[in-house]
Amino acid sequence: MPSTTRPTQRPLPQLWKPALVALVAACSLTGCVTERVVVREPAPQRQVVRAMPAPVHEDRGTAPGYGWNWVPGHWRWAGNDWLWVHGKWLQQPVPPMPPVIVEQITVAPAPHAYWVPGHWVWRYDAGGGWMWVRGGWH
Repeated sequence: MPSTTRPTQRPLPQLWKPALVALVAACSLTGCVTERVVVREPAPQRQVVRAMPAPVHEDRGTAPGYGWNWVPGHWRWAGNDWLWVHGKWLQQPVPPMPPVIVEQITVAPAPHAYWVPGHWVWRYDAGGGWMWVRGGWH
């Protein structure tokens, strides 16, 4: 009978060291070992729009005479709030108020700023006529 010899065996702890090193290296490359990263983005800025109130109903009555035309009442921004400008009879041509111009609201310059939308106002000076007042931050 042939003699059987057993191969030399290393002690068990020595076999595990290279395997453990390889396992740790593999885990760090595959994402097993994770690092927590917290990214804080600034809170979205709240944009406050000071919208124009609804129009006020005015009874204009009858024209004072031939050639008189009605300028309808309208809102205008008065520095810190909307102000109603009452309608008025004028002895000159009065075209209808043009359609509202849609303006792009830009980024607020400060957290406490508010946007006042653009609007039409009647110019009683310089011969009259509708004038567009651009919207802006206040």
